Amino acid sequence: MQVCIIGLGRMGGNIAKRLMRGGHDCVVYDHDAKAVADLVKEGATALGDLKALTATLAAPRTVWVMLPAGAPTDETVTTLGDVLEAGDAIIDGGNTFYRDDIRRSKALAPKQIAYIDVGTSGGVWGLSRGYCMMVGGEKAAVDGIDPILVTLAPGAGDIPRTKRVEGADPRAETGYIHAGPVGSGHFVKMVHNGIEYGLMQAYAEGFDILRNRDKAVLPESERYDLNLTDIAEVWRRGSVISSWLLDLTAAALAGDERLEGYTGAVDDSGEGRWAIDAAIEESVPVNVLSAALFARFRSRETHTFGEKLLSAMRFGFGGHVEPKP
Repeated sequence: MQVCIIGLGRMGGNIAKRLMRGGHDCVVYDHDAKAVADLVKEGATALGDLKALTATLAAPRTVWVMLPAGAPTDETVTTLGDVLEAGDAIIDGGNTFYRDDIRRSKALAPKQIAYIDVGTSGGVWGLSRGYCMMVGGEKAAVDGIDPILVTLAPGAGDIPRTKRVEGADPRAETGYIHAGPVGSGHFVKMVHNGIEYGLMQAYAEGFDILRNRDKAVLPESERYDLNLTDIAEVWRRGSVISSWLLDLTAAALAGDERLEGYTGAVDDSGEGRWAIDAAIEESVPVNVLSAALFARFRSRETHTFGEKLLSAMRFGFGGHVEPKP
């Protein structure tokens, strides 16, 4: 299938690579000429100007936008709406606020341009591991991009199958779902990221307790100089709290148990805030999610070892660097 990828950053570039390795024809666009050139070497076609889209891609056209949420994506979708034609489709795979999806879809509807939101998880590892995707949009539009989703998804792999009801959508077992109408994909991804904040915070706090067990204020018989690297490693193997986040924790600690390369200033990218806003609208108590978000706010003032671990995990799965002071 032919697809244009706009935005070749940490995830966009790897999405293009995975699609090309899966036999798809990728046309790529980015302000960074080197990012474009690197993908051209792998077989992509460079797009010099968005206005050349209709001449470069065969109809019906599919354009995947992988840009920062907010103005960059808004401006690009608006431009695409002026360039594309009826029957074409725009996919937003970034971390967009779901209400922005609904607004954009309504604006594009009179032009008969489909809008599909794809909440995409996988970070910098998606190229090799595949991407978990939560998709929102009209059924016909989502079905039309299924070849792309199949290639990007991790597949069933060797994960033990869950006993599901007969007739359950098989796509969930391969790593992607059609969540519902426009906006639902990013809504599900928003809650996913809120949960991610809570899980990361739990690991960070637990390891902070372990790290500080040798403090002089404690009775001497209760002080333990614990090997955090070994603890993380053993918890990965058979423990009920094993996870990919714990895998990343173990890798970070094995590289530098004191995490000297991290300050502990932890950023948040928006989804955690939006998830809490949704919880307030629904009167749903989210004690853990909100505390995890507020801990990130506080981390920008003073830093604990646990916050260094949060930074290490974020770098591990997404290549996120710490915010500059």
